[in-house]
Amino acid sequence: MSAVRFVVYSDYLCPWCFNASVRLRRLEAEYEGDVELEWRSYLLRPETRTFSDPAASLEKFRKYSESWLKVQAEGEGDGGTFQVWSSDEGPPASSIPAHGVSKAARVLGPEAFDLMHERLLRAYFLESRDISSATVLASLWKEVGLADDGFQLATAPETVTQILEEFRAAQEAGATGVPAVQLEGNPAIIVGAHPSSLYRRWIDRTLDRAQTG
Repeated sequence: MSAVRFVVYSDYLCPWCFNASVRLRRLEAEYEGDVELEWRSYLLRPETRTFSDPAASLEKFRKYSESWLKVQAEGEGDGGTFQVWSSDEGPPASSIPAHGVSKAARVLGPEAFDLMHERLLRAYFLESRDISSATVLASLWKEVGLADDGFQLATAPETVTQILEEFRAAQEAGATGVPAVQLEGNPAIIVGAHPSSLYRRWIDRTLDRAQTG
């Protein structure tokens, strides 16, 4: 029987995506060999922003980050861990740089991608690090222990093109926000950070159909 393959559209700047990532990665481990996740890019901030008053923008962003604690509470211990923004970095200017780094890590293999995927989420939501900053991303790359020569792929034209194409595909599939999960080969897409129980029922039904079909 082939593994159940889910396409997951996500953005590293989305707190709900952190909750979904924790749940889905846990289920991937639980159903080892029977469930595969393919992470694709969705861009909440597709354009690079500039800030005329950086100090005021940072303070506004810090206030916004207080809402992450509500996201954590609604996760009921089954999601990401968040902290109100406490550094002088940011706000993040664009979604694209973090996706570029995760794509570069994927070229090095699934383990490298998994490490970078988790590192980006924790750096942003728990450590108040601006993951749109090239300096921060280079530091995270080294912290994860990936080969130095692979980092340049993060900003390669083909990488950016792939990110933008995935974003367009998500919108065409009906993803009006993220996280958005789609069973490979099925046009339906589920938007929102749903409880693990919903994802588990979806997996079980799909596996049952595969066994009896």
